[in-house]
Amino acid sequence: MRGTVRKISRSRRFVIDLMQASMGVPFVSLSRPIDVHSLVAARDLLARPPGWAATFVKAFALVARDEPVLRTLYAKWPWPHFYELPRSTAVVTVARVENGEDCVLMVRMPGPDNVPLTEVDARIRQTKQAPLEGVPDYRRIARLMRLPRPLRRFAWWVARNVGRLHGNNFGTYGVTSVAAFGPGQLHAISPGPYIVSYGVIAPDATIDVVIRWDHRITDAAPIARAMTRLEQVLNGEIAAELRASRPAEPKTVRAAVK
Repeated sequence: MRGTVRKISRSRRFVIDLMQASMGVPFVSLSRPIDVHSLVAARDLLARPPGWAATFVKAFALVARDEPVLRTLYAKWPWPHFYELPRSTAVVTVARVENGEDCVLMVRMPGPDNVPLTEVDARIRQTKQAPLEGVPDYRRIARLMRLPRPLRRFAWWVARNVGRLHGNNFGTYGVTSVAAFGPGQLHAISPGPYIVSYGVIAPDATIDVVIRWDHRITDAAPIARAMTRLEQVLNGEIAAELRASRPAEPKTVRAAVK
């Protein structure tokens, strides 16, 4: 049967390169439903609460503040070693359409635990809605994709295997989800050491969360503890920030009775 030869677009070349760079990471995963009833109650107080992607971006960074292993990556050059970073950098997957074709952008966010949740959310929304050429991370990807394949692969190898460059390019963790398109667990791969994915909110205020991690860095017990701490942060610090951001209700002024 005769088919049609189609050119690989720039956005698909990026995904192909990304998958090639991710193949050497020995990922394992932990999936667990977590109770977020306090967070859901705080979100219900707001007319336009921050998106779930922004919520998990900041929550995981807050967990990683006190867990250096969640800010550690594995690097091979000049010799195999662990590289611990002083702060978290998130890489968020944002779905877009480029020239009629579905594509993804990888948006880097250094230190999301130190900025308001509304600011994290605004950055993600801006990346979803702004013209592609106005998104710095897209321009960066576009420059890389213009290089010949051997140069691209060398650039990926350097960025993946040098600790400082790895942190700058791939961050300390990624956040991705398909919850906007319905239920389902996403087990993604990435050159980075940690990936957080989440599902849809169930009627009992639980949400399925998946953490995938580079097994060379740590084992399952610390990740299980991190999952428990993530639930506490979502219902604690994040819910409190949402409640504090609720506009104050106008005070009722009573007329003086003469």
